Amino acid sequence: MTPSATLGNLAFYALLVLGLAGAMLGLSWLLGERTRYTKATLEPYESGIIATGGARFRMSAKFYLVAMMFVIFDLEAVYIFAWAVAARESGWPGYVEVLIFIMILVAGLAYLWRVGALEWGPQSRQKPTDRRY
Repeated sequence: MTPSATLGNLAFYALLVLGLAGAMLGLSWLLGERTRYTKATLEPYESGIIATGGARFRMSAKFYLVAMMFVIFDLEAVYIFAWAVAARESGWPGYVEVLIFIMILVAGLAYLWRVGALEWGPQSRQKPTDRRY
């Protein structure tokens, strides 16, 4: 293929992409929504449902901790799944490596459990001990 033919193919592809994008934008403008705007439909995050309260309320940090732990352990599951796909090719060394990986995950989970990051219930108060010196 000559350089001019390659450049012609690239120009044709670029025009095709720009034409497709223009057609999609034009059709979405022509066929766009035909509803009347109300207070509910102008709300940005409620999807047409009238809001029931304010957005400025405080949430416990435990919600965010659980979300972070979910993301971390969910990603680890993806890594283990990728290992499982290539388990035969990796052989025994790969098996030992994934066992070490899982042990590190279990150690992290045990640490989170021990420090109380997984407890959602109310904290029980301990009675102060009578210490007289």
